[in-house]
Amino acid sequence: MSDKITILAGQSRAARALLNWSRSDLASRCGVSMAALADFEAGKRTPYDRTLADIREAFENAGVIFIEENGEGPGVRLRKNSPAE
Repeated sequence: MSDKITILAGQSRAARALLNWSRSDLASRCGVSMAALADFEAGKRTPYDRTLADIREAFENAGVIFIEENGEGPGVRLRKNSPAE
């Protein structure tokens, strides 16, 4: 498996929904502009690797687990006893 940070736009939208976060909530937690997040989640552009790492870290700190492609498609879920519960 590659060390490259990979998050898909759909995973970001799904993770925000699981946490009940607005795009503004995510922006304040990861230090990424709302415009950049909107473009990413709309599929208009792919952020820099560092930006993806910041987004992923914010989600993981809140209890999100990223599920890699496994034949059923990538996804997200909440860790048991996550801070979001």
